[in-house]
Amino acid sequence: MAKVTRDDVARLAGTSTAVVSYVINNGPRPVAPATRERVLAAIKELGYRPDRVAQAMASRRTDLIGLIVPDARQPFFGEMAHAVEWAASERGKMVLVGNSDYVGEREVHYLRAFLGMRVSGLILVSHALNDMAAAEIEAWDARVVLLHERPEAIDDVAVVTDDLNGAQVAVRHLLEHGYEYVACVGGTADTPAVGDPVSDHVEGWRRAMKEAGLSTEGRLFEAPYNRYDAYRIALDLLSGPQRPPAVFCSTDDQAIGLLRAARELRIDVPGELAVAGFDDIKEAALADPPLTTVASDRSAMARAAVDLVLDDGLRVAGSRRERLKQFPSQLVVRQSCGCA
Repeated sequence: MAKVTRDDVARLAGTSTAVVSYVINNGPRPVAPATRERVLAAIKELGYRPDRVAQAMASRRTDLIGLIVPDARQPFFGEMAHAVEWAASERGKMVLVGNSDYVGEREVHYLRAFLGMRVSGLILVSHALNDMAAAEIEAWDARVVLLHERPEAIDDVAVVTDDLNGAQVAVRHLLEHGYEYVACVGGTADTPAVGDPVSDHVEGWRRAMKEAGLSTEGRLFEAPYNRYDAYRIALDLLSGPQRPPAVFCSTDDQAIGLLRAARELRIDVPGELAVAGFDDIKEAALADPPLTTVASDRSAMARAAVDLVLDDGLRVAGSRRERLKQFPSQLVVRQSCGCA
């Protein structure tokens, strides 16, 4: 059976191959509704399938978007990747996902691989973009949108949450319950001081404590972002003689690990210990007890990132502030903080 070509579709629809191309690619020129229907009917009747490889070679772009995340096994990044995939599919694109595992060399590996595939653009969730990765992006003159984090090594458009204010609101809420003070589970020693959400969460905690006239000295504890390591650290924190009355965790995953440690130590939450997190992952509502946390609109952020990375006007001159698209955060009150 002979392969159906674009010429065959144009002949059956009574139009030109250029118009068929405009329909298939949804542009760059508009097509009259009646003509579009004829082309689509011809495509269906003939069973035509566009040769995406040939299209990519001709345009030097594919229908692919590269997405690099630190660790898709963590619920927050898994949910973010899913949201990006949905947003991309609405634009007729597919997503390639790479996990950097918080390692700069792996981030560079995926940057080179995706850019070599001629992706339409890159969405980068970078824990700490190094100079080598930044140079790679510059060398390829790649379209890049930073998502969730905004490392200083690159000044591309960023889509983020209002992390600082969200953390401040959460800690204020805990203090309003009358707890003597609120401890904070932050990041690790290599967490970037600038541009990282966890750093903003810690700064939000500091500001809320300062507003209340409370000291933060000795009340900040380092922990990796995942629940498993946070659980082990929480066992030591909660079994010590200076157990805090309330804890704000920089991520929900850390908070879930801390709740597990409290349960094993038979510490009642929120009766003896109040807990709040940040991210509002789906599991937060099913935690025991349900976790008070701060929500970010991941769907809206993913859609904004996809739209920006596919926008021809992405690389426009402007200040850092103008190139930062910030979405508000929102406190989600459940039971772990002490609310009924």
